[in-house]
Amino acid sequence: MIRKILSYGMIAGLIAGVPLFAISVALNGHPPLPYGVAIGYLTMLIALSAVFAAIKRHRDLELGGVIRFWPAFGLGLGVSVVAGILYVLAWEAALAVTHMDFAGSYAAALIEQQKAKGVSGEALASFVADMERFKVQYAKPLYRLSMTFAEIFPVGLLVSLLSAGLLRNSRFLPARRG
Repeated sequence: MIRKILSYGMIAGLIAGVPLFAISVALNGHPPLPYGVAIGYLTMLIALSAVFAAIKRHRDLELGGVIRFWPAFGLGLGVSVVAGILYVLAWEAALAVTHMDFAGSYAAALIEQQKAKGVSGEALASFVADMERFKVQYAKPLYRLSMTFAEIFPVGLLVSLLSAGLLRNSRFLPARRG
C-alpha cells in the first residue's frame, strides 16, 4: 500500500507541481493573471484524480472489486499528502530560482484592491499593518510551507472523501472481468 501511495502521490504531485513551477518562473516579475487561482485549482483537481485512480485500482486488482470506506479514504489521504509535499517543494523551488518576493507582491496587490474599493483612513492603515505582519510571517519557512500545503491538501481531502464514498460501492465502475 505504501508503494501505491508513493507512486500515485508522486504522479499527482508532479502534475500539480510542474505547472506551478513553470508558470511561476515564466511569469516572475509580472502581475498575477486574473484567472490564475482558477487555473491553479483546476490543475490541482486534475492532478488529484490520481487519488480516484489509486483507490479504484487497489479495489479492483488487490481486493477483488470491494473496498470499505475507511481504507479507501486512508489511501486517498496518503496520496494527497505525498502530492502536497511535492507541490510545496515545487513552490519552494520556484521561489529559490526566481528570488521572487511573493509576500511583498501579494500584499501590495491586496492593498491596491482595498484602495480601489475606496477604503481609507484607519481601516486602510489597519489592513496595511495586517499585510506587514503577513510578510513577516511568510518569511518564516515553517509558516510558508504550511500555508502552501494548505492550498492543495483540502482539495485532496475532498477528492479522497468523494472517491472513497463512490468506490466503496462495488457496483460503481465495477472491475472488468477478463
